[in-house]
Amino acid sequence: MRPIPLLTAILVMLALYGLVLQRDALLAFARGEPQDQQADPSFTADIPAQAAPQPDLIGVVVRRSTAREIDSAVILRGQTRALRQVEVRAETSAIVISDPLRKGAFVKRGDLLCKLDPGVREAALAEASAKLKEARSRVPESEAWLKEAHARLGEAQINYNAARKLKEGGYASDTRLAATEAAIRAAEANLATARTRLDTTRSGIEAAQAAVAAAEREIARLTITAPFDGLLESDAAELGSLMQPGSLCATVIQLDPVKLVGFVPETEVARVKVGAPAGAELATGQRVEGKVTFISRSADPLTRTFEVEISVPNPDLAIRDGQTAAIAVQAAGAMAHLLPQSALTLNNDGQLGVRVVSDDAIVGFLPVSLVRDTVDGIWVDGLPAEANVIVVGQDFVTAGVRVKPTWQETDQ
Repeated sequence: MRPIPLLTAILVMLALYGLVLQRDALLAFARGEPQDQQADPSFTADIPAQAAPQPDLIGVVVRRSTAREIDSAVILRGQTRALRQVEVRAETSAIVISDPLRKGAFVKRGDLLCKLDPGVREAALAEASAKLKEARSRVPESEAWLKEAHARLGEAQINYNAARKLKEGGYASDTRLAATEAAIRAAEANLATARTRLDTTRSGIEAAQAAVAAAEREIARLTITAPFDGLLESDAAELGSLMQPGSLCATVIQLDPVKLVGFVPETEVARVKVGAPAGAELATGQRVEGKVTFISRSADPLTRTFEVEISVPNPDLAIRDGQTAAIAVQAAGAMAHLLPQSALTLNNDGQLGVRVVSDDAIVGFLPVSLVRDTVDGIWVDGLPAEANVIVVGQDFVTAGVRVKPTWQETDQ
């Protein structure tokens, strides 16, 4: 066995031992440190405790918040809407012969909006009435003919019975019996004709009555009136203009009472009840009050919100259709904390909440739900009665770490 490879292997092992297991000693030797400090593993035990390095704590601003009861109204954005708005249109063709009413005029139910030229419609009504009278005059004659046919049939049946009995006794011939049978058949045919004549007369009466009703209805269409009390949103049709079926006569709008229409999110819809008091502030600064009259049962497919309607009295018609309104619907009170909006943050799961500090300065996360947004801050629910909420620096810490809190007064 050759000694050189064996010596090389031993030297390599010694070098690895020194580099791996005695690395600190070699480095100390290279820096010129005393050997007794290198060999004594308890060297650092003699260092004073105050000289040991301490980790730097992150400073945060903490507010001690206390829950307060607030009027938990549901806040909506919406607009005013007329109670009813109808475009009154013509149902027949004719020329307007009435002077137009101008937009903005107040009308009552039944007031004339447009008067159309009757033309030959009155003559058509007179003709239909005459035909009806003529058809009715034929009824007595048809009924008399029917009675006569019944009498002839009865007489023919009597003659037939007499001839049959005489034939059975040998006092009448077969010829006479056959003649009475033919008389019965003739009487039955005459009776059927009389019944048909009476039915025809009655059908003529019904047709004449329908013609009279159609003529009267056509004449009634010449007078176009307001369907309800309201204001004209457009001028009525001008004098001399030709109206066709479907042509616009006037637009009538009803503003008393007026509706406030808003949309409530699906998370708040359960808090809104029909009949609940509600108030609103219009874009003009006017404040109005009313009650909830309708809550939609179907959500809007795009916004996932539900329509809410509020009825508001408007006797002086001061509220107009289409005005923007900030609506507050009264709901049950709730306990909530008033915090600055900047205090809200998200955890790693994307959940909305705030970071709080325990008594031993350990950070925690609590999810919250929004109750109301005001100029002074945001009201949130989901916190205990008292909570130490981080209002500055919450985005630089995570749950479980220790911080250096600086306390903020509640009224700041």
